[in-house]
Amino acid sequence: MDAVARTPHRILLVGGGGREHALVVRLAGEPGVAAIVALPGSDAIAGVPGVSVVPGDPLDASVVVAAARAARVDLAVIGPEAPLAAGVADALVAAGIPTFGPTAAAARIESSKAFCHAIADAAGVRMARAGAFAVPGPALAFAAELSAGRRGIVIKADGLAAGKGVTVCDTLDEAALAVGAIFVGARAEAADAPRVVVEERLRGPEASVIVLADETAALALPAARDHKRLGDGDAGPNTGGMGAYSPLPDLPDAEVAQIVAAFHVPLLAELARRGTPFWGALFAGLILAEDGPVLLECNARFGDPEAQVMLPRLATPLAPLLLAAAQGRLAAAASDAGIVGFLLPATADAAVGIVLAAAGYPDAPRAGDAIAGLPEAEAGGGLVFHAGTARDAAGTWRVRGGRVLTVVGRGPDLAAARAAAERAADAVTFAGLQRRHDIAAGTGR
Repeated sequence: MDAVARTPHRILLVGGGGREHALVVRLAGEPGVAAIVALPGSDAIAGVPGVSVVPGDPLDASVVVAAARAARVDLAVIGPEAPLAAGVADALVAAGIPTFGPTAAAARIESSKAFCHAIADAAGVRMARAGAFAVPGPALAFAAELSAGRRGIVIKADGLAAGKGVTVCDTLDEAALAVGAIFVGARAEAADAPRVVVEERLRGPEASVIVLADETAALALPAARDHKRLGDGDAGPNTGGMGAYSPLPDLPDAEVAQIVAAFHVPLLAELARRGTPFWGALFAGLILAEDGPVLLECNARFGDPEAQVMLPRLATPLAPLLLAAAQGRLAAAASDAGIVGFLLPATADAAVGIVLAAAGYPDAPRAGDAIAGLPEAEAGGGLVFHAGTARDAAGTWRVRGGRVLTVVGRGPDLAAARAAAERAADAVTFAGLQRRHDIAAGTGR
Protein backbone atom coordinates (compact mmCIF):
# COMPACT_ATOMS: atom_id res chain seq x y z
CA MET A 1 0.00 0.00 0.00
CA ASP A 2 1.25 3.50 -0.85
CA ALA A 3 2.33 5.02 2.46
CA VAL A 4 1.97 8.58 1.13
CA ALA A 5 -1.26 8.49 -0.86
CA ARG A 6 -2.63 5.62 1.22
CA THR A 7 -4.52 4.26 -1.75
CA PRO A 8 -5.53 0.59 -1.46
CA HIS A 9 -3.82 -1.33 -4.24
CA ARG A 10 -5.93 -4.47 -3.85
CA ILE A 11 -9.62 -4.37 -2.92
CA LEU A 12 -12.16 -7.07 -2.09
CA LEU A 13 -15.72 -6.09 -3.02
CA VAL A 14 -18.51 -8.15 -1.48
CA GLY A 15 -21.64 -8.31 -3.63
CA GLY A 16 -22.67 -8.67 -7.24
CA GLY A 17 -25.54 -6.32 -8.07
CA GLY A 18 -25.91 -3.01 -9.88
CA ARG A 19 -24.51 -0.98 -7.00
CA GLU A 20 -21.45 -3.23 -6.87
CA HIS A 21 -20.98 -3.00 -10.65
CA ALA A 22 -21.01 0.81 -10.34
CA LEU A 23 -18.51 0.66 -7.47
CA VAL A 24 -16.19 -1.63 -9.43
CA VAL A 25 -16.30 0.58 -12.52
CA ARG A 26 -15.51 3.61 -10.36
CA LEU A 27 -12.72 2.05 -8.30
CA ALA A 28 -11.03 0.09 -11.09
CA GLY A 29 -10.37 3.27 -13.01
CA GLU A 30 -8.71 5.15 -10.15
CA PRO A 31 -4.96 5.77 -9.84
CA GLY A 32 -3.18 3.28 -7.60
CA VAL A 33 -5.88 0.60 -7.62
CA ALA A 34 -4.14 -2.42 -9.14
CA ALA A 35 -6.69 -5.18 -8.67
CA ILE A 36 -10.22 -5.77 -7.44
CA VAL A 37 -11.60 -9.14 -6.39
CA ALA A 38 -15.39 -9.44 -6.24
CA LEU A 39 -17.26 -12.10 -4.25
CA PRO A 40 -19.43 -13.44 -5.73
CA GLY A 41 -19.39 -10.74 -8.40
CA SER A 42 -21.18 -11.27 -11.70
CA ASP A 43 -20.40 -11.86 -15.35
CA ALA A 44 -20.56 -8.10 -15.94
CA ILE A 45 -18.24 -7.33 -13.02
CA ALA A 46 -15.80 -9.96 -14.28
CA GLY A 47 -15.63 -8.07 -17.58
CA VAL A 48 -14.25 -4.88 -16.00
CA PRO A 49 -10.48 -4.60 -16.65
CA GLY A 50 -8.41 -5.37 -13.56
CA VAL A 51 -11.27 -7.22 -11.85
CA SER A 52 -11.59 -10.91 -11.05
CA VAL A 53 -14.43 -12.76 -9.37
CA VAL A 54 -14.36 -15.61 -6.88
CA PRO A 55 -17.35 -17.82 -6.06
CA GLY A 56 -18.68 -17.97 -2.56
CA ASP A 57 -21.53 -17.13 -0.26
CA PRO A 58 -21.29 -13.42 0.64
CA LEU A 59 -23.18 -14.16 3.88
CA ASP A 60 -20.57 -16.67 5.05
CA ALA A 61 -18.02 -14.64 6.99
CA SER A 62 -15.41 -17.41 6.95
CA VAL A 63 -15.59 -17.62 3.15
CA VAL A 64 -15.26 -13.85 2.77
CA VAL A 65 -12.31 -13.64 5.15
CA ALA A 66 -10.56 -16.51 3.36
CA ALA A 67 -11.01 -14.75 0.01
CA ALA A 68 -9.65 -11.50 1.42
CA ARG A 69 -6.59 -13.25 2.81
CA ALA A 70 -5.96 -15.22 -0.37
CA ALA A 71 -6.09 -12.03 -2.45
CA ARG A 72 -3.91 -10.13 0.07
CA VAL A 73 -6.26 -7.14 -0.06
CA ASP A 74 -5.62 -3.77 1.54
CA LEU A 75 -9.32 -3.00 1.86
CA ALA A 76 -12.66 -4.83 1.90
CA VAL A 77 -15.80 -3.02 0.77
CA ILE A 78 -19.20 -4.55 1.55
CA GLY A 79 -21.94 -3.55 -0.89
CA PRO A 80 -25.29 -5.13 0.11
CA GLU A 81 -27.08 -4.93 3.43
CA ALA A 82 -27.47 -8.66 4.10
CA PRO A 83 -23.74 -9.40 4.65
CA LEU A 84 -23.56 -6.43 7.03
CA ALA A 85 -26.47 -7.74 9.08
CA ALA A 86 -24.84 -11.18 9.06
CA GLY A 87 -21.66 -9.82 10.68
CA VAL A 88 -19.29 -10.15 7.73
CA ALA A 89 -17.67 -6.80 8.57
CA ASP A 90 -17.11 -7.98 12.15
CA ALA A 91 -15.21 -11.02 10.91
CA LEU A 92 -13.09 -9.03 8.46
CA VAL A 93 -12.13 -6.49 11.11
CA ALA A 94 -11.31 -9.28 13.57
CA ALA A 95 -9.00 -10.71 10.91
CA GLY A 96 -7.16 -7.40 10.70
CA ILE A 97 -8.53 -6.39 7.29
CA PRO A 98 -9.56 -2.72 6.93
CA THR A 99 -13.25 -2.83 6.07
CA PHE A 100 -15.61 -0.22 4.66
CA GLY A 101 -18.91 -1.33 6.14
CA PRO A 102 -20.30 -1.31 9.68
CA THR A 103 -20.45 -4.11 12.22
CA ALA A 104 -23.74 -5.96 12.60
CA ALA A 105 -24.47 -3.97 15.76
CA ALA A 106 -24.07 -0.63 13.98
CA ALA A 107 -25.83 -1.91 10.85
CA ARG A 108 -28.97 -2.40 12.96
CA ILE A 109 -29.73 1.19 12.01
CA GLU A 110 -30.90 -0.41 8.75
CA SER A 111 -31.71 -3.98 9.74
CA SER A 112 -34.17 -2.80 12.42
CA LYS A 113 -36.41 0.16 11.73
CA ALA A 114 -37.38 0.21 15.40
CA PHE A 115 -33.70 0.55 16.33
CA CYS A 116 -33.32 3.40 13.82
CA HIS A 117 -36.18 5.26 15.51
CA ALA A 118 -34.59 4.70 18.91
CA ILE A 119 -31.21 6.03 17.74
CA ALA A 120 -32.80 9.04 16.07
CA ASP A 121 -34.87 9.83 19.15
CA ALA A 122 -31.83 9.67 21.42
CA ALA A 123 -29.81 11.78 18.98
CA GLY A 124 -32.49 14.45 18.67
CA VAL A 125 -32.98 13.73 14.97
CA ARG A 126 -36.41 14.44 13.57
CA MET A 127 -38.36 11.43 12.28
CA ALA A 128 -41.99 10.72 11.54
CA ARG A 129 -44.20 9.90 14.53
CA ALA A 130 -44.04 6.13 14.86
CA GLY A 131 -44.46 3.08 17.08
CA ALA A 132 -42.81 -0.36 17.00
CA PHE A 133 -44.93 -3.38 17.86
CA ALA A 134 -44.42 -7.09 18.53
CA VAL A 135 -48.10 -8.06 18.23
CA PRO A 136 -50.85 -6.91 15.84
CA GLY A 137 -53.39 -5.47 18.28
CA PRO A 138 -51.45 -2.43 19.55
CA ALA A 139 -50.09 -1.84 16.04
CA LEU A 140 -53.62 -1.57 14.66
CA ALA A 141 -54.70 0.64 17.57
CA PHE A 142 -51.86 3.06 16.82
CA ALA A 143 -52.72 2.98 13.12
CA ALA A 144 -56.31 3.87 14.04
CA GLU A 145 -55.03 6.78 16.14
CA LEU A 146 -53.05 8.12 13.20
CA SER A 147 -56.00 7.59 10.87
CA ALA A 148 -58.36 9.44 13.22
CA GLY A 149 -56.01 12.40 13.14
CA ARG A 150 -56.38 12.51 9.36
CA ARG A 151 -52.80 11.38 8.94
CA GLY A 152 -51.84 8.83 6.37
CA ILE A 153 -50.34 5.55 7.56
CA VAL A 154 -47.15 3.79 6.53
CA ILE A 155 -46.58 0.16 7.57
CA LYS A 156 -43.02 -1.15 7.60
CA ALA A 157 -41.61 -4.58 8.32
CA ASP A 158 -39.01 -4.08 11.03
CA GLY A 159 -36.26 -6.11 9.39
CA LEU A 160 -34.53 -6.14 6.00
CA ALA A 161 -36.89 -6.40 3.04
CA ALA A 162 -34.74 -5.45 0.02
CA GLY A 163 -36.42 -2.06 -0.21
CA LYS A 164 -39.90 -3.59 -0.57
CA GLY A 165 -41.08 -3.93 3.05
CA VAL A 166 -43.05 -0.68 3.05
CA THR A 167 -46.77 -0.19 2.41
CA VAL A 168 -48.22 3.31 2.10
CA CYS A 169 -51.86 3.13 3.18
CA ASP A 170 -54.70 5.51 2.41
CA THR A 171 -57.19 3.75 4.68
CA LEU A 172 -57.22 1.89 7.97
CA ASP A 173 -58.40 -1.25 6.16
CA GLU A 174 -55.29 -1.15 3.97
CA ALA A 175 -53.14 -0.72 7.08
CA ALA A 176 -54.79 -3.73 8.73
CA LEU A 177 -54.05 -5.88 5.68
CA ALA A 178 -50.42 -4.72 5.61
CA VAL A 179 -49.93 -5.39 9.33
CA GLY A 180 -51.51 -8.82 9.01
CA ALA A 181 -49.28 -9.73 6.06
CA ILE A 182 -46.14 -8.81 8.00
CA PHE A 183 -47.10 -10.85 11.05
CA VAL A 184 -47.99 -13.87 8.93
CA GLY A 185 -44.53 -13.90 7.40
CA ALA A 186 -42.53 -12.46 10.29
CA ARG A 187 -39.55 -14.18 11.81
CA ALA A 188 -38.47 -12.58 15.06
CA GLU A 189 -35.58 -13.58 17.27
CA ALA A 190 -37.81 -13.35 20.32
CA ALA A 191 -41.54 -13.29 20.88
CA ASP A 192 -41.37 -9.70 22.15
CA ALA A 193 -39.11 -8.41 19.34
CA PRO A 194 -40.59 -5.62 17.20
CA ARG A 195 -41.94 -6.95 13.94
CA VAL A 196 -43.74 -3.95 12.52
CA VAL A 197 -43.29 -0.18 12.63
CA VAL A 198 -46.36 2.00 12.11
CA GLU A 199 -45.59 5.56 11.02
CA GLU A 200 -47.47 8.68 10.11
CA ARG A 201 -47.34 9.42 6.41
CA LEU A 202 -45.31 12.47 5.48
CA ARG A 203 -45.84 14.55 2.36
CA GLY A 204 -43.18 16.04 0.14
CA PRO A 205 -40.39 15.06 -2.23
CA GLU A 206 -37.86 12.50 -1.07
CA ALA A 207 -34.08 12.84 -1.05
CA SER A 208 -31.22 10.40 -0.54
CA VAL A 209 -28.17 11.83 1.22
CA ILE A 210 -25.35 9.31 1.67
CA VAL A 211 -22.13 10.00 3.53
CA LEU A 212 -18.82 8.23 3.90
CA ALA A 213 -18.41 7.93 7.67
CA ASP A 214 -15.94 6.82 10.32
CA GLU A 215 -17.58 7.11 13.73
CA THR A 216 -17.69 10.93 13.80
CA ALA A 217 -16.57 12.34 10.42
CA ALA A 218 -18.98 12.49 7.48
CA LEU A 219 -18.52 13.40 3.80
CA ALA A 220 -21.59 13.52 1.57
CA LEU A 221 -21.83 12.19 -1.95
CA PRO A 222 -23.96 14.20 -4.40
CA ALA A 223 -27.59 14.02 -3.32
CA ALA A 224 -30.01 11.93 -5.39
CA ARG A 225 -33.69 11.07 -5.63
CA ASP A 226 -34.95 7.51 -5.98
CA HIS A 227 -38.28 6.42 -7.49
CA LYS A 228 -39.64 3.39 -5.62
CA ARG A 229 -42.96 2.73 -7.34
CA LEU A 230 -43.06 0.39 -10.30
CA GLY A 231 -44.98 2.56 -12.74
CA ASP A 232 -45.06 6.07 -14.15
CA GLY A 233 -46.64 8.67 -11.92
CA ASP A 234 -45.68 6.64 -8.83
CA ALA A 235 -48.26 3.98 -9.62
CA GLY A 236 -48.06 0.33 -8.65
CA PRO A 237 -46.24 -1.51 -5.88
CA ASN A 238 -43.08 -0.48 -4.06
CA THR A 239 -39.88 -1.89 -5.51
CA GLY A 240 -36.19 -1.78 -4.73
CA GLY A 241 -36.03 1.33 -6.93
CA MET A 242 -36.93 2.00 -10.56
CA GLY A 243 -34.64 4.95 -11.22
CA ALA A 244 -32.79 7.87 -9.70
CA TYR A 245 -31.28 11.22 -10.60
CA SER A 246 -28.69 13.67 -9.32
CA PRO A 247 -28.38 16.59 -8.55
CA LEU A 248 -31.65 17.77 -6.97
CA PRO A 249 -32.84 21.24 -8.02
CA ASP A 250 -34.78 21.56 -4.76
CA LEU A 251 -31.83 20.60 -2.53
CA PRO A 252 -28.81 22.84 -3.12
CA ASP A 253 -25.39 21.97 -1.74
CA ALA A 254 -25.71 24.34 1.21
CA GLU A 255 -28.83 22.50 2.37
CA VAL A 256 -27.17 19.11 1.87
CA ALA A 257 -24.40 20.24 4.21
CA GLN A 258 -27.01 21.35 6.75
CA ILE A 259 -28.65 17.92 6.54
CA VAL A 260 -25.34 16.17 7.22
CA ALA A 261 -24.77 18.37 10.28
CA ALA A 262 -28.32 17.92 11.58
CA PHE A 263 -28.89 14.24 10.77
CA HIS A 264 -25.79 12.17 10.02
CA VAL A 265 -23.42 13.68 12.56
CA PRO A 266 -25.80 13.26 15.55
CA LEU A 267 -26.68 9.70 14.45
CA LEU A 268 -22.99 8.79 14.23
CA ALA A 269 -22.35 10.34 17.65
CA GLU A 270 -25.19 8.38 19.24
CA LEU A 271 -24.02 5.10 17.74
CA ALA A 272 -20.50 5.78 19.01
CA ARG A 273 -21.86 6.71 22.46
CA ARG A 274 -23.56 3.32 22.66
CA GLY A 275 -20.32 1.51 21.90
CA THR A 276 -21.34 0.59 18.34
CA PRO A 277 -19.33 3.04 16.22
CA PHE A 278 -20.25 3.20 12.55
CA TRP A 279 -17.84 3.21 9.64
CA GLY A 280 -19.03 2.85 6.09
CA ALA A 281 -21.77 4.50 4.03
CA LEU A 282 -24.59 5.97 6.13
CA PHE A 283 -27.66 6.59 3.99
CA ALA A 284 -30.37 9.00 5.17
CA GLY A 285 -33.64 8.76 3.28
CA LEU A 286 -35.49 12.02 3.86
CA ILE A 287 -38.77 13.75 3.14
CA LEU A 288 -38.34 17.43 2.27
CA ALA A 289 -41.45 18.57 4.13
CA GLU A 290 -42.73 22.14 4.03
CA ASP A 291 -41.37 22.76 7.53
CA GLY A 292 -37.99 21.15 6.90
CA PRO A 293 -36.39 17.75 6.26
CA VAL A 294 -37.61 14.67 8.13
CA LEU A 295 -35.77 11.35 8.33
CA LEU A 296 -37.71 8.42 6.86
CA GLU A 297 -35.11 5.69 7.29
CA CYS A 298 -31.42 4.91 7.43
CA ASN A 299 -29.45 2.41 5.42
CA ALA A 300 -25.99 1.16 6.28
CA ARG A 301 -24.60 1.09 2.71
CA PHE A 302 -24.67 2.84 -0.64
CA GLY A 303 -28.12 3.03 -2.19
CA ASP A 304 -29.20 1.17 -5.29
CA PRO A 305 -29.97 2.70 -7.81
CA GLU A 306 -28.68 5.93 -6.21
CA ALA A 307 -25.04 4.80 -6.35
CA GLN A 308 -25.33 4.44 -10.11
CA VAL A 309 -26.01 8.18 -10.52
CA MET A 310 -23.95 9.45 -7.55
CA LEU A 311 -20.64 7.72 -8.26
CA PRO A 312 -20.21 8.98 -11.85
CA ARG A 313 -20.52 12.55 -10.50
CA LEU A 314 -17.72 12.28 -7.94
CA ALA A 315 -14.83 14.62 -8.73
CA THR A 316 -12.30 13.09 -6.33
CA PRO A 317 -10.77 9.61 -6.00
CA LEU A 318 -12.99 7.34 -3.92
CA ALA A 319 -10.66 4.47 -2.98
CA PRO A 320 -8.40 6.47 -0.62
CA LEU A 321 -11.44 7.83 1.20
CA LEU A 322 -12.99 4.38 1.64
CA LEU A 323 -9.73 3.17 3.15
CA ALA A 324 -9.47 6.25 5.38
CA ALA A 325 -13.02 5.69 6.67
CA ALA A 326 -12.20 2.05 7.39
CA GLN A 327 -9.12 3.12 9.34
CA GLY A 328 -10.81 5.94 11.29
CA ARG A 329 -8.90 8.79 9.68
CA LEU A 330 -11.49 10.18 7.27
CA ALA A 331 -11.22 13.77 8.51
CA ALA A 332 -7.44 13.77 8.07
CA ALA A 333 -7.69 12.24 4.60
CA ALA A 334 -10.26 14.85 3.58
CA SER A 335 -7.99 17.63 4.80
CA ASP A 336 -5.05 16.16 2.90
CA ALA A 337 -7.20 16.11 -0.26
CA GLY A 338 -8.25 19.73 0.21
CA ILE A 339 -11.86 18.83 0.98
CA VAL A 340 -13.47 21.40 3.27
CA GLY A 341 -16.79 20.91 5.02
CA PHE A 342 -19.23 18.02 4.63
CA LEU A 343 -19.43 17.72 0.83
CA LEU A 344 -17.33 15.61 -1.50
CA PRO A 345 -16.38 17.45 -4.69
CA ALA A 346 -18.79 16.72 -7.54
CA THR A 347 -18.89 17.45 -11.23
CA ALA A 348 -21.20 20.17 -12.52
CA ASP A 349 -23.10 17.80 -14.78
CA ALA A 350 -26.19 15.68 -14.09
CA ALA A 351 -26.93 11.95 -14.17
CA VAL A 352 -30.24 10.13 -14.65
CA GLY A 353 -30.63 6.37 -14.20
CA ILE A 354 -33.48 4.23 -15.48
CA VAL A 355 -33.95 0.71 -14.12
CA LEU A 356 -35.01 -2.01 -16.55
CA ALA A 357 -36.86 -4.74 -14.66
CA ALA A 358 -37.85 -8.29 -15.51
CA ALA A 359 -41.30 -9.51 -16.40
CA GLY A 360 -43.25 -10.19 -13.21
CA TYR A 361 -41.12 -7.92 -11.01
CA PRO A 362 -41.41 -7.28 -8.07
CA ASP A 363 -43.57 -10.25 -7.02
CA ALA A 364 -42.41 -13.04 -9.34
CA PRO A 365 -39.62 -11.94 -11.68
CA ARG A 366 -39.04 -14.19 -14.68
CA ALA A 367 -35.51 -15.31 -15.48
CA GLY A 368 -33.93 -16.48 -18.72
CA ASP A 369 -35.11 -13.90 -21.26
CA ALA A 370 -32.43 -12.86 -23.77
CA ILE A 371 -31.22 -9.25 -23.59
CA ALA A 372 -30.43 -7.29 -26.77
CA GLY A 373 -29.15 -3.79 -27.47
CA LEU A 374 -26.47 -3.41 -24.79
CA PRO A 375 -23.71 -2.36 -27.24
CA GLU A 376 -26.05 0.18 -28.81
CA ALA A 377 -26.93 1.66 -25.41
CA GLU A 378 -23.25 2.06 -24.54
CA ALA A 379 -22.29 3.32 -28.00
CA GLY A 380 -24.81 6.12 -27.54
CA GLY A 381 -23.01 7.27 -24.39
CA GLY A 382 -25.06 5.43 -21.81
CA LEU A 383 -23.53 3.82 -18.75
CA VAL A 384 -24.99 0.34 -18.32
CA PHE A 385 -24.76 -1.19 -14.86
CA HIS A 386 -25.78 -4.85 -14.55
CA ALA A 387 -27.89 -5.84 -11.56
CA GLY A 388 -29.51 -9.14 -12.53
CA THR A 389 -27.88 -10.57 -15.64
CA ALA A 390 -25.80 -13.59 -16.64
CA ARG A 391 -24.06 -14.61 -19.84
CA ASP A 392 -24.88 -18.01 -21.30
CA ALA A 393 -22.44 -20.37 -23.05
CA ALA A 394 -23.10 -18.69 -26.39
CA GLY A 395 -22.27 -15.26 -24.98
CA THR A 396 -25.86 -14.00 -24.88
CA TRP A 397 -26.81 -11.82 -21.95
CA ARG A 398 -29.89 -13.12 -20.13
CA VAL A 399 -32.17 -11.93 -17.34
CA ARG A 400 -31.21 -13.39 -13.96
CA GLY A 401 -32.91 -11.13 -11.40
CA GLY A 402 -35.79 -8.74 -10.81
CA ARG A 403 -33.97 -5.49 -11.45
CA VAL A 404 -31.92 -6.34 -14.51
CA LEU A 405 -30.03 -3.18 -15.51
CA THR A 406 -29.65 0.47 -14.61
CA VAL A 407 -29.04 2.60 -17.69
CA VAL A 408 -27.52 5.99 -16.86
CA GLY A 409 -27.41 9.06 -19.05
CA ARG A 410 -25.27 12.12 -18.36
CA GLY A 411 -25.43 15.67 -19.58
CA PRO A 412 -24.79 19.29 -18.65
CA ASP A 413 -28.18 19.47 -16.93
CA LEU A 414 -30.99 17.13 -15.90
CA ALA A 415 -32.96 17.64 -19.11
CA ALA A 416 -29.99 16.57 -21.24
CA ALA A 417 -29.12 13.68 -18.90
CA ARG A 418 -32.71 12.46 -18.95
CA ALA A 419 -32.80 12.54 -22.75
CA ALA A 420 -29.54 10.58 -22.87
CA ALA A 421 -30.86 8.01 -20.40
CA GLU A 422 -34.08 7.58 -22.37
CA ARG A 423 -32.18 7.05 -25.62
CA ALA A 424 -29.89 4.46 -24.03
CA ALA A 425 -32.79 2.66 -22.32
CA ASP A 426 -34.76 2.59 -25.57
CA ALA A 427 -31.90 0.65 -27.19
CA VAL A 428 -32.22 -2.29 -24.75
CA THR A 429 -34.88 -4.92 -25.22
CA PHE A 430 -35.94 -8.19 -23.61
CA ALA A 431 -39.28 -9.96 -23.29
CA GLY A 432 -41.52 -8.49 -20.61
CA LEU A 433 -39.25 -5.51 -19.92
CA GLN A 434 -40.69 -3.10 -17.34
CA ARG A 435 -39.46 0.47 -16.90
CA ARG A 436 -40.56 3.95 -16.06
CA HIS A 437 -40.56 6.85 -18.51
CA ASP A 438 -40.82 9.71 -16.02
CA ILE A 439 -37.54 9.53 -14.05
CA ALA A 440 -36.43 13.16 -13.49
CA ALA A 441 -39.37 14.42 -15.57
CA GLY A 442 -40.47 17.93 -14.71
CA THR A 443 -37.22 18.82 -12.96
CA GLY A 444 -36.45 21.62 -15.41
CA ARG A 445 -32.92 22.44 -16.41
